[in-house]
Amino acid sequence: MVVAGYPREYLRRLVSQEQVRQLGRGLYASAGFDGDQNQSLVEAAKRVPRGVVCLVSALQFHGIGTQAPHQVWLALPRGSNRPRGMSLPLRFAQFSGSAYTFGIEEHTLVGGTVRVYSPAKTVADCFKYRQKYGLDVAVEALREGWRAKKFSMKDLAAAAAVCRVSRIMQPYLEMLT
Repeated sequence: MVVAGYPREYLRRLVSQEQVRQLGRGLYASAGFDGDQNQSLVEAAKRVPRGVVCLVSALQFHGIGTQAPHQVWLALPRGSNRPRGMSLPLRFAQFSGSAYTFGIEEHTLVGGTVRVYSPAKTVADCFKYRQKYGLDVAVEALREGWRAKKFSMKDLAAAAAVCRVSRIMQPYLEMLT
């Protein structure tokens, strides 16, 4: 098996010479590469190519609210198998149809490209998963995202319609305007 064009034996030699570090199975970085605060997102994107960063991890990526997740949250299409045996702390949510495909943005970071839901879609998802995180997290994300002008009312309404939380969000949207 060849990884990024390099045979396994060549990578093993580079690791033994400390020119390359092995981050995980099949994942390598140069010895001088330290990454940044989004390194775990890049590693998750490389390990789960169909995954989209969502929920609290997406809030942190966009700089909305005060939540700091201990795991990387990834959305997968409903019915797909969850990867097993990974050293990264990953959590998965399964979205179906347009709830999975709507609002995906691609961001090029140091080390690779990461697919993340837009701020408006992320806030709508937080309202959808309010039983898991609490309504306070969703309301904080809405308030902080609106204050920081991360999304427009039009974007938020479209995301709420796709996530089927328009009626739930309505009183909180009225509070903002």
